[in-house]
Formats: sequence, structure tokens, C-alpha cells
Amino acid sequence: MWLLLAPALLLAVMFKFIPLAEGIYYSFHKVTPYLGNTWVGLDNYVKVLSSSGFTAALGHTVILALVQTTGSVVGGLLLALVLEGSGIGLWLTRTVVVLPVVTATAVIGEIWRIIYFPDPGGFLNTVLGWFHLGPSTFLDSPSTALMSVAAVGIWSGAPYNMVIFLAGLAGIDRDLYEAAAVDGAGRWRRLWSIVIPSLRSSMIIVLTLAAIRALGIFTEVYVLTGGGPANSTTTWMTQVYTQGFDRSDVGVASAASILLLVTTLTLTIIVRWLSARRRDS
Repeated sequence: MWLLLAPALLLAVMFKFIPLAEGIYYSFHKVTPYLGNTWVGLDNYVKVLSSSGFTAALGHTVILALVQTTGSVVGGLLLALVLEGSGIGLWLTRTVVVLPVVTATAVIGEIWRIIYFPDPGGFLNTVLGWFHLGPSTFLDSPSTALMSVAAVGIWSGAPYNMVIFLAGLAGIDRDLYEAAAVDGAGRWRRLWSIVIPSLRSSMIIVLTLAAIRALGIFTEVYVLTGGGPANSTTTWMTQVYTQGFDRSDVGVASAASILLLVTTLTLTIIVRWLSARRRDS
């Protein structure tokens, strides 16, 4: 069995665990290529936590995480409720809806950059014009850029959550629906009394994954805005990229990455603990 797992384990060691160990090592050093690294202890972490750039990026990341997580979870649940079933039409619709999940994030970003074109003749502005709305500058204005990025995250994340919710819906005993119908329960009553409680475990999984994805958001922001305009859409990971590649401060970038790793691990542990505690009670 271990022989069969060897290729996957080798890839995991080479591309996950070794880079993670090197990241931890660099986070405690001032990295100077070709000249040797200097031990600086926790100085890199202090620089991250006291940096105004990282503070602003943290605020943007939290806002994006809250908006995207809420929107993608609600959107995924609504899609699952609407598209649940075994008909060929529903199957084809689900296939189309899931396309954003299997599309490269960079491609999604480029497509939405075209959709968001700020000219009155742009695609989305043209559609808004049909309803006598707009035009809007979308990604070109600090007041609308962050929410425009969040909308893309919701659009691409909701189908992924839909798949998990569909799996949860498939596990609900159909006898519960029949018993509720006999008792005279309406659609909304069945939703609140049967569907939502039965999807509790799926909801926990979806919330955890959505929050982790949102906290580590990078590609969408980098492709759509690059952190602009006027740094209004910088996130934690775009700031890490700036420190590591634009400013060549690998130590600070590594420290910021480790802090994000610790945050996501802590979030996951807390959610698992709360879910286990609720299940035991």
C-alpha cells in the first residue's frame, strides 16, 4: 500500500512540506541571496504586525472573507435547492453551473475584467443601462473595487458549495418529506425543520472551506486589480507577494505567510471543536 502512496507522498513532501519548513526557517532570518542569511528572531513578525500596509490588507481580507463566505454559502445553498433532482435538464444545468469550479482562476479574473470594463459601452454597464442604472466604474474606483472583487469570488465559490450541499441533500431520508407533507407542512416549514438541520454537517464543511479560501485570496485580486486602485483591494496574500517579489524581503513575506497559516489552522480547529461539542451535546 505504501508503494502505491509513494508518488503522492513524494510530491507532497517536495511541494508542500519542504517549502513549509523553508518558509518557517526564512521567517526568522533576514534573507540575503548569495550573501547568507542572518538570524533576526521575531523581528520579521514584528514588522508584519506593525506594518500599516499589512494592517490595511488585513482589513480588506476580513471584509472579503465575510462577504464572499456569506454570499457563496447562501448562493450555493439556493443553487442546490433549485437544482436538486435527477432530470436530464437539471443534470445539464448543474454541469453548466459548475464550470467556474473547473476553470482556472486567472481565466475567470480576465473574463470578469472584460465584463467590468468601466466604459458606458462595457458589457455590464450596457446591461445596467437596460434598467436605467449606472454606468459604474467597478474596478477603477476605490469605493466599488473591493465589492466588485467580492462579487467575482461569490460567483466562482457558490457552485463549489452547491456540490457539497447537493451531496448533503441526497442523504436526507425522503420519508421525512412524506411525513411532513402528511402533517400539512408547507415548503418553508419543510425547509426550516428538515432541510436546514439535516445540512448542518455540510454547512460546517462549507463555511470552513469558504472562509479558508477567502482568507487566502490572491489570484482574483492580482488579475482584476493588482491591489489597486490606491491600494483599496490589497489583501494579505497580495501584500505577501509585494514583500517577497517586488521588495525582495523574503523574511517578512515568509513571516506573513506563516501567520496566515496559523490563522487558518486555528480557525479550522475551532470549527471542528465547536462542531464536535455540538454533536456530543
